[in-house]
Amino acid sequence: MQRNIAVIAGGDSAEIVISLQTADHIFNTLDKDLYNPYLIELKELEWNVKIEDESYPIDKNDFSFTKNGIKTKFDFAYIAIHGTPGENGILQGYLQLLRIPHSTCDVLSSALSFNKHACNSYLKSLGFNFAKSVLLKKDDEYSIEDIHAKLGIPVFVKPNADGSSFGISKVKQVEDLNEAIEKAFKEGKEVIIEEFIDGLEFTCGLVKTKKENLVFPVTEVLPKKEFFDFEAKYDPNMAEEITPARISKELSDRIQTISSQVYDALKCKGIVRVDYMIKEDEIFILEANTVPGMTANSFIPKQVAAMDRELKDILTLVIENEF
Repeated sequence: MQRNIAVIAGGDSAEIVISLQTADHIFNTLDKDLYNPYLIELKELEWNVKIEDESYPIDKNDFSFTKNGIKTKFDFAYIAIHGTPGENGILQGYLQLLRIPHSTCDVLSSALSFNKHACNSYLKSLGFNFAKSVLLKKDDEYSIEDIHAKLGIPVFVKPNADGSSFGISKVKQVEDLNEAIEKAFKEGKEVIIEEFIDGLEFTCGLVKTKKENLVFPVTEVLPKKEFFDFEAKYDPNMAEEITPARISKELSDRIQTISSQVYDALKCKGIVRVDYMIKEDEIFILEANTVPGMTANSFIPKQVAAMDRELKDILTLVIENEF
């Protein structure tokens, strides 16, 4: 019997457009000899399964749908939502209540990793290295002078709970800080301001299952813009990505080892990607992404290809790990 797989896309954040692309790529890549995939789109309270040109509402009581009087339930959910509710633990909690296995980290790990400041603080306590930062909450008073004194200039300003570089700014002058903070607050209720690390950016994906533990090759990221924002991340003409990265084996091994340690520290599950800045061989963690982009232009598919593996087989590993 083929398993029914719900590939869940959409969400309630600005990242919905990338979520739909990620879900489409996963849907088309899944092994059709093993699975019956269905594409499901969530937007606020509108949940629908898309079959060709028709939509059928999802019954939220048991996460099923009915077509021509036949009720279909799902054996597994592959979460492809970047941002809320698919990356912050909300959807994971719902699925776990219904005893439906899913592709990502569980509730606590998802919620923790989604909140940059909380995640960074936790990992710092375990000895991991991060840039200095300041957390701002909406409607709280803050001092531009104090921020400048602690972090210097330039700084990065970004939403505290977000995943695809929406609302991010690189601020080079103190007088521009307020505008950047207001921009970031449009994406969420908290803003994180980080000191600028004048180095090179790298990223490393990995997955650990009962059958295999795979740490993917490291990718070197060379944005053609000044920093790796949303456009640079998803427009192939706006960044050069080199996999494997042009670094020593020793440095690559260090990045892969740290990625594995972060995965374990956060009690991750499924495919995860950890982003870094490196300055003079000092490795700074930027963030851990528990629902990384899986579009054709995303890092993970390229890293999988670079290690001579098929993405189809990696997705199968993730699904079968739950059975």
